Amino acid sequence: MLKTYLRKFLILSFSFIPCLSGEILLNSPAQALPGQSTEKVTAWIQAHPTLRPRSGEKLFVSKSDTAAQRFTFQASVLPPGKVTFTKDRSKIRTETMTMYDGVNGVTTNRLEESLRIIYGTDIYQDYNRAQIIYEYPDQSTVNRARLARTPIREALQGELRLGDRFAYWIEIAQPKNSKALSGRVTVLLKSDLDKLEAELKTR
Repeated sequence: MLKTYLRKFLILSFSFIPCLSGEILLNSPAQALPGQSTEKVTAWIQAHPTLRPRSGEKLFVSKSDTAAQRFTFQASVLPPGKVTFTKDRSKIRTETMTMYDGVNGVTTNRLEESLRIIYGTDIYQDYNRAQIIYEYPDQSTVNRARLARTPIREALQGELRLGDRFAYWIEIAQPKNSKALSGRVTVLLKSDLDKLEAELKTR
């Protein structure tokens, strides 16, 4: 039953992500996360049976089945949101999965399943139990976007969550009367959550 469900999900997502890898990772904990060294995260990415980076890819992995379907994974030493100077570049602070699917569209559920497949059940459960700290857009944001004629800003829908282990940022671009074609989910340090929330409220 689980195998059938995973195969269906992964076929709808991207055919280049192997079903077997997803099943293995569902039952094993993530081995590299924000807060750990760049060396450890790089080694984890290189050995990851689902990410399977190409030659030369280290902290950024890009996969494309067709021009209409893309998936990226990026680990960064920078905090999320606006770029700020950081002295410590030896530690990963964010890990982001971005998905674009012009065929099937992207949903929050698909992003959440990607989180489960990449990191395993421990992180997925931390995300699932996490408290929602901030949701957007609110009506005032929608009104400002319409007044400024910025449909992209109006289309962005997301939330910030605070878990026991990490904070999470999930976002999709949902145009009015249309399906979302892109989205992303970011795992970040809890200490960076306030900065990101403040920037999202004023962008």
